[in-house]
Amino acid sequence: VLRVYKAAVQQTLDILFLPEGREFLTSTDAVSRDSADRTIVAWDFQSAAKISNQIFHERYTCPSLSLHPKESVFVAQTNGNYLALFSAQRPYRINKKKRYEGHKVEGFAVGCEFSPDGTLLVTGSSDGKVFFYNYHTSRIIRTLSAHKEACVSATFHPVLPSLLATCDWAGEIKIWQ
Repeated sequence: VLRVYKAAVQQTLDILFLPEGREFLTSTDAVSRDSADRTIVAWDFQSAAKISNQIFHERYTCPSLSLHPKESVFVAQTNGNYLALFSAQRPYRINKKKRYEGHKVEGFAVGCEFSPDGTLLVTGSSDGKVFFYNYHTSRIIRTLSAHKEACVSATFHPVLPSLLATCDWAGEIKIWQ
């Protein structure tokens, strides 16, 4: 073990290194009734100090974080049934004009990911579907009825970007082209 970081909150749900690796983000399960001031926490990698815990101010947890492959932004999957877009540079502001809506999370730890070229954003849904969003317009461009159970992850193949893997709550994994 090289370093230990203590969030002093409930469980950590996801970790995302920012470009150059000097900082990283964590999402936690710490939510009060009206606010989630510690839902996404930014950390300094070298000092283990918290940089910010005031990134996301809504009352939803964020089970999944994903970094855009070409732009300095990241998305957070929220339990409010939408993906929120943020700057990946301090002060990590939310983009209030872009929101990716239509899928359902409903308490599942649903993952999300950008396509390797950054033009698409894909996410699972608690109803078993997979949603493809146009990154620039935030509109749904395609929906797949992928699973009978909640689709908790959808990820692009790193070498063959036309392939997508999905998995559901019951353990079924499917590869799509």
